[in-house]
Amino acid sequence: MPSRIEDYALIGDTRTAALVARNGSIDWLCLPRFDSPACFAALLGDERHGRWSLRPDDALVSCSRRYRSGTMILETDVETVSGRVHLVDFMPVAEGPEDNPHRVMRVLEGLSGRVAMRMTLSPRFEYGSVVPWIRECDDVVTAVAGPDAIVLAAPVALRRDGLEISASFTVEAGQRLPLVLAWHRSHLPRPRLGDGVEELAATERWWRGWAERNTYDGEYGEAVMRSVMTLKALTYQPTGAVVAGGAASLPGHRGGGRAGGVPVWGVRAATLTRRARLATGDTPAAGAGRAGRLREG
Repeated sequence: MPSRIEDYALIGDTRTAALVARNGSIDWLCLPRFDSPACFAALLGDERHGRWSLRPDDALVSCSRRYRSGTMILETDVETVSGRVHLVDFMPVAEGPEDNPHRVMRVLEGLSGRVAMRMTLSPRFEYGSVVPWIRECDDVVTAVAGPDAIVLAAPVALRRDGLEISASFTVEAGQRLPLVLAWHRSHLPRPRLGDGVEELAATERWWRGWAERNTYDGEYGEAVMRSVMTLKALTYQPTGAVVAGGAASLPGHRGGGRAGGVPVWGVRAATLTRRARLATGDTPAAGAGRAGRLREG
C-alpha cells in the first residue's frame, strides 16, 4: 500500500519530479516530463505498479529527514538495531533537449555499525500497465519497454528477481554507496550515468546558486524560501510552465481521499505563483503564465 500523503517528499530536475516516501520507496515518477506516463505508480496502487525501494532489513529504531539547506536535496537518517545510515536522494538538474538522460541518484552512507539493506527496483511503464524486458548488461541492469529504457548502476551485486531488480548488501561505517538510475530513449546508446558523489556536489551548487539570487527579507524567511524552491522544482524549465503538483490524484488534505484526476493549474493560480516568485527576486521564464502549457513554442 502507498504511504500517507504527509510522508512523501518531492525531488526534481526542473523537467519532472519524483515522490519519495519516508520508508525509502520512490512511489511516483514520470519520465521524461511531468506529463509523461509514470514508470513508478505505486502511489496509486501498490508495489506491482512500479517503485524503487531502498530500506534497511534490520529492525528500525528511528527515522528523520529534511532538505539540505538551500536545495531540493533530500536527506534521511535511519537508525536500526545494528547501526545508522544516511541516505541522500536527488535528481541532477536537467539541461539541453528533453530526450537527454534524466537521472535519479541515491547516495547511501554508513554512519555507525553495520546495517543490512535491501533494494528493490520494479519499473512499470504506462502507469503500471507495462512490464519491461529486464536484462543484465556488463555492470548495469537495464529495463526496456517500447521507446523507454531505464538503466540502474550500483556498487553492489544486482540481480534479476522475476519481474524486479533487487540487491541485498551491508553498509559499514564510513562506506559510501552511490546508486544511479537513468532514463533514455531505448533506440539510443546507453547514456553517461555520472558519479553520484560528484553529481551531488554539482546539484547542491546549482540549487544554492539559484537560492542566493532570491531577495526576500521578510517574516518566515526560511518557510517562504522553501515554498518558492518547491515552486521552482514544479516549473518546467524549457517554457516556464508551472504544474499543479508532483503527481496525479493526490488528496487535497491530510487523510483526504484521492482527488481522482490530474490536477488542473488555472490561470489565477499560475499568476499568483508568478507573483510569489517575482516577490522573492526570481524571474520565471516568459512562459510561466501560460496555464498547463509544457511544450515549447
